[in-house]
Amino acid sequence: MVEQPQAPELSIVIPVYNEEAVLPKLFERLYPALDALGRSYEIIFVNDGSRDRSVALLRAQFEKRSDVTRVVLFAANFGQHRAILAGFAQARGRYLITLDADLQNPPEEIGRVVAELDAGHDYVGTIRQQRQDSAFRRYASRLINVIRERTTDLHITDHGSMFRGYARSIVDAINLCTENNTFIPALAYTFSGSPIEIPVGHEERGAGESKYSFWRLLKLNFDLMTGFSTVPLQIFSGLGVIISGLSILLVIYLLLDRWLHGPQVEGVFTLFAIAFFLIGVALFGLGLLGEYVGRIYEEVRRRPRYIIASILERSPGGP
Repeated sequence: MVEQPQAPELSIVIPVYNEEAVLPKLFERLYPALDALGRSYEIIFVNDGSRDRSVALLRAQFEKRSDVTRVVLFAANFGQHRAILAGFAQARGRYLITLDADLQNPPEEIGRVVAELDAGHDYVGTIRQQRQDSAFRRYASRLINVIRERTTDLHITDHGSMFRGYARSIVDAINLCTENNTFIPALAYTFSGSPIEIPVGHEERGAGESKYSFWRLLKLNFDLMTGFSTVPLQIFSGLGVIISGLSILLVIYLLLDRWLHGPQVEGVFTLFAIAFFLIGVALFGLGLLGEYVGRIYEEVRRRPRYIIASILERSPGGP
């Protein structure tokens, strides 16, 4: 009978994509921070199709600390959230904590998240204090937060922070979900019975550049809205009713004006402006509907979320 490894208390899941410049600094701070907690742990690095030396560095670190290190190697680039889902599928810990590799969230604060999980909370979100991002990224993130609050029932103060803690029950529920496009913190929030958010520090990126542009943030917000709410469709339906009513009133007005004053040419440009406005609204509605149809299209194809090329881990009972 094959000996099964004892489940650790903590599983740290870290997606990695082209992070060769920052990985050595991450290793230097992450392992001592976890050793200082005095708990059993495992660190699961998920390489999301990196094209630099990230894989070589992860292999070397696995050889150095194979007792607590596991590395999942994707066959291609599938995205950050799918990398985290792969980590969740592999994790064995009682508590799971997700962390970016860029060192903007100090590994030394993992203990604070663990303390909240010990207190009985099954989901711990974080709010970045004194963010070291550019002003553009801060204001863009704030705008997207406002839009999300108005269109969904999700109350996540800082959805851009991937530094979060999850109880095993929440991760098990997430692992049962099969949708291809999702937002993990939002999904966890819907399953949580005792969520909490705590402020955490935020540092300058250790090296390299952020992988999230404004357009990727915008796409993320569309995923949030269309994946967790039908409010955008309801808003557009209400807007359509209002515009239809105003259009009927306008037609009645123009008919009365023509009957009372005869045909007039001066208002033709006003009619053009109204027509262009209505066309714009219609095109926006088609785009919004397309977001929902696109999600359906992604799901019915039933393609795998990710493909794992290999997993680096110590064999059960190995040295």
